[in-house]
Amino acid sequence: MMAEQLPQTPMRFIWFFVRRHKTAFLFFVLLQFATGLWSPFNNLLIKWLIDTLAESETVNVSKVMWPGILLLLNFIIFDNITFRCADIFNYYYQGKIKGAVVRTLMRRLMQHPNQFFHDNLSGSLAKHVSNIAENLEIIAHKVGPEFLRGISLLVMSLVAAYTASPLFGLLIAIWFAIFSTMSIMMARQLVALADKLAYAESELSGQIVDILSNQHNVRIFSKQDYEIGRLEYFLKSLNIAFKNRMSFVILLLCLQGGCIILLIGSSLAGLLHLYAQGLVSIGDFSMVLGISISLGHLMWYIMWDVGYFNEAYGKCRQSLSALLVPLTIKPSPTAQSMPACQGEIAFTKMSFAYPGSPPLFENINVRIKPGQKVGLVGYSGGGKSSFISLLLRLYLPDSGSITIDGRELTEITEESLYQHISVIPQEPSLFNRSLWDNICYGRPEATANEIIDAAKKAHAHDFIMKIPEGYNTFVGERGAKLSGGQRQRIALARSILKECPILIMDEATSQLDSVTEQLIQESLHYVLEGKTALIIAHRLSTLLSMDRILVFDAGKIVADGTHEELLAQGGLYLKLWEGQVGGFLKDDRTITDITGKCP
Repeated sequence: MMAEQLPQTPMRFIWFFVRRHKTAFLFFVLLQFATGLWSPFNNLLIKWLIDTLAESETVNVSKVMWPGILLLLNFIIFDNITFRCADIFNYYYQGKIKGAVVRTLMRRLMQHPNQFFHDNLSGSLAKHVSNIAENLEIIAHKVGPEFLRGISLLVMSLVAAYTASPLFGLLIAIWFAIFSTMSIMMARQLVALADKLAYAESELSGQIVDILSNQHNVRIFSKQDYEIGRLEYFLKSLNIAFKNRMSFVILLLCLQGGCIILLIGSSLAGLLHLYAQGLVSIGDFSMVLGISISLGHLMWYIMWDVGYFNEAYGKCRQSLSALLVPLTIKPSPTAQSMPACQGEIAFTKMSFAYPGSPPLFENINVRIKPGQKVGLVGYSGGGKSSFISLLLRLYLPDSGSITIDGRELTEITEESLYQHISVIPQEPSLFNRSLWDNICYGRPEATANEIIDAAKKAHAHDFIMKIPEGYNTFVGERGAKLSGGQRQRIALARSILKECPILIMDEATSQLDSVTEQLIQESLHYVLEGKTALIIAHRLSTLLSMDRILVFDAGKIVADGTHEELLAQGGLYLKLWEGQVGGFLKDDRTITDITGKCP
């Protein structure tokens, strides 16, 4: 099923996963119904036993033997076997369903473009996924069985009470109608309060994750007290939402408790009245009173579970609405795999603008031949990274086309597209896994020799071997245990090992020392051989061997040629070349004197 077709409401969402186990689910429902039969059957058998004893002055063992045996069997079957069998079904399928929920949600999340993750904190998204999985478990495996048990108990209690006197059957029916109507009406308000509480919890969680993920900035700017103080607003909102919900829960429970007292009191008064007239037996007296007490208390517990249900339902609905937003880049139903790739790239009459921003690119036309090495230069904000992002299909052009080997990007499956492109970003992010796992991430089937060879080409092998645990070293969150240069070398090794026909490098050597950068530049000549390469660089000296260089300025490609050709043409490239200080671009548009004027 396509991710956008996932049900948006919690109950339909649950059924989407449960329906795959229809037979087991049916048995589970029947078992849960059976668990509610114990109390009514128990009261009926006690009535039989008491009435039998009351019929004669002497105890007749043969007459009371059968009620006693059935009492024992009732306990074994309906208060033991049915519960344990239901538990077996519950625990066997609980893990499967929960795992399917997490896998489905993660797959859906990873279909969103980069902008979605820029707009939503990763910690908040993770919290939403865990919220849905945990609270669906509460609804389906904890609260749901209690509701099923309550239904069977109610039905059998009505039947049993009616056998004693239609008056008691009517009494229970009226009581339940009042009790359930009041509870359901108040539960609607409780759902709204649970939604507000879930939202407040999500907001607080997102802020905490944001602070922890930026703890380095908090420390060096001495903003610990500021950040703790900033949390006060979110803590206050959470506290208000919690108090409002709990106050309403307490009110609901008080009203429900009063209804239960009314049921037991009415049953007792009716029994005394009818018993005085000889219309009910001692056994009837015991049965009806026992049914009233057990039904009242079980319904109270069930309605207490209604609070958990509403809270779980509210959290699920809140998280589903946050996660199941429409995809801004939808996979084409006609997209096909691209088994082989020559590496020809073409932008044809392509225009693009970020949402809410003026156009960045207008009518761009660029063709890059297979195996061509192309440098991308220009001031920051000129469009270099956006150009690469469009090629990676992180955004879709507003008009025109982007093709690889003549095929539209939208007509190539995402998995197939990324199998042919290797990216080395300016700030590589590593998984909190071993160095070995991070290097072979793009090609897990690679041999040990291939992995080590890639690390050597990226000049990472030597520093890895100096670490006590070597390639088995875990690198911390996003690679925090490594220096910036070490992270870049691991990212280089990962891309070298992937061996893709298209290679994209975004300032991939910016955090390396000059000696290591020179060694890696020499290795890149071998790595880039036969590949189509797009390389963003502010250090123009690293692009001297490129087949061509594209010069970007304010979303336009203002020059295209080799280093020598561009110098001869003059213009922006010459200005950039002459303005370099220490090999880097000097963006004189961002330099101001103390008067605030550009020099």
